[in-house]
Amino acid sequence: MQKVLIANRGEIAVRIIRGCSDAGLTSVAVYADVDADALHVGMANEAYALGGDSPADTYLNVPKLLAIARRAGADAVHPGYGFLSENADFAQAVQHAGLIWIGPSPASIRLLGNKVSAREIAVRVGAPLVAGSNGTLETAVEVRAFAEEHGLPVAIKAAFGGGGRGMKVVWELDAIEEAFDSAVRESMAAFGRGECYVERFLNRPRHVEAQILADGHGGVIVVGTRDCSLQRRNQKLVEEAPAPFLTADQRDLIYTSAKAICREAGYAGAGTVEYLLAEDGSISFLEVNTRLQVEHPITEETSGVDIVLAQLAIAAGGELPVAEDPVPRGHSFEFRINAEDPGRGFLPAPGTVTTFTVPTGPGIRVDAGIRSNDLVAPQFDSLLAKLIVTGADRPQALRRARRALAEFEIAGLPTVLPFHRAVVDLPAFTGPDRLGVYTSWIETEFAEQLAADPSLAPAAAPVGRRTITIELDGRRVALGLPESLLGGLVHGAPAVAAPVIDESDPAELHSGMVGTVVKWLVEEGSTVAAGDPLLVLEAMKMESTVVAHRSGTLGGVLVAAGDNVALNEAIARIDT
Repeated sequence: MQKVLIANRGEIAVRIIRGCSDAGLTSVAVYADVDADALHVGMANEAYALGGDSPADTYLNVPKLLAIARRAGADAVHPGYGFLSENADFAQAVQHAGLIWIGPSPASIRLLGNKVSAREIAVRVGAPLVAGSNGTLETAVEVRAFAEEHGLPVAIKAAFGGGGRGMKVVWELDAIEEAFDSAVRESMAAFGRGECYVERFLNRPRHVEAQILADGHGGVIVVGTRDCSLQRRNQKLVEEAPAPFLTADQRDLIYTSAKAICREAGYAGAGTVEYLLAEDGSISFLEVNTRLQVEHPITEETSGVDIVLAQLAIAAGGELPVAEDPVPRGHSFEFRINAEDPGRGFLPAPGTVTTFTVPTGPGIRVDAGIRSNDLVAPQFDSLLAKLIVTGADRPQALRRARRALAEFEIAGLPTVLPFHRAVVDLPAFTGPDRLGVYTSWIETEFAEQLAADPSLAPAAAPVGRRTITIELDGRRVALGLPESLLGGLVHGAPAVAAPVIDESDPAELHSGMVGTVVKWLVEEGSTVAAGDPLLVLEAMKMESTVVAHRSGTLGGVLVAAGDNVALNEAIARIDT
């Protein structure tokens, strides 16, 4: 193995490029049009355009990726996380092209990447489980039948994905149909496949996982555990390693069952076996992520094992970097720095990063995919960077985290930094004897503080002018434009100013986010009540719903499916 094509973008592409450099390998980047000036493109030894801006046209396009691998003379492919990283067909296509696939075998991905067959393996090895469907589901009718048999709430999940994409928790029978359709759409957008399954949803659980490394010589180790309970919309925001406040029996069950599942599947490479830890202390197998995790750095910091270098070595036929499970040293937190507005329910907030100043000092690591003046596009993930903070123990790591978060400065668009600064001071998270947060804690117990804390108030919409660099007849020139006009260009809308918004007109319904219209949920002329869901928007691979701001009759609809909308853009009227 000499030359690695990285079939991804952003911070994980940067991380793998650095790993290739450490291993003495040549790195090849690929990029969508909007990523032409991205950090990972400039850092790689070589970079090739994919042509296009949608995920389907770029990082999910298998023929384009393989064609670039041939053109570049790459002999290996690293998929990163997300996109095609858990797509067995892509792994198979890479191998059929004569290239090394840096990941588990296509057969292992099919077994464990498919959440349904992963459950079957977990049953065979005696791992603990909650009730779930026996296979993937074709219609919402099957979800309803499962819910009627096993009770609510239930979780509808993408069978071929992870990271919370394509997962919908349903608390009422009447919400099943829309939740199922939305899960399928999100799964298609994120992973290129829409199959879903259903299982019982445990209320208020912790999310705990085991980082696995396995080689092709029979070696399997748990590099460490992590807790990932702080989530919004089923996606992780804060992780820590090792998972705190586990009993010896709980830790042993996780280690033993995680290894057994991977051995049963003939696994080789890096992977993560995930569990839910219920309030009564019981543990339930959740899924296996057959790829590198976003939160892998905290395990690296507390184990001394470079997981990316281990991936590269295992793919080249090497053995595990260590023979036994590493003993954790110290404690580490990872804070995902996303372009999202906590004051607007963590809605995605694409735009341009005008300032990006990272913290430094003992125990501080920042894995970033952006720099100052970089564009954060709406069609891709909202993750900008990861702040990794390590201390000798959990209290010291928390003290360092407070300092690092205070030093971290990002301007130009909303981020989740205010949330992180708040959470590291909350007793529910920082208590010395137990972890008081759980997977839905942000939406439930933290919701009141989220609404009342001035530091977490919705960010103001950007105003004024911005300057971008364009290529004109082969020459790069700077172009200054009004914010409203540039926003349309950046987000793929027609190059015209957004509609004029009359703030004094109470009938106008405004978009609360930048995004693309997926569909209207009600027809024009319908009678609606305040709070009724009206419109589904998609941004950064996540769907969000616009609700009625008052009761009345929906009219004056200004946008349709496929249209792009700006923050605060007038999209309809509700007349009383």
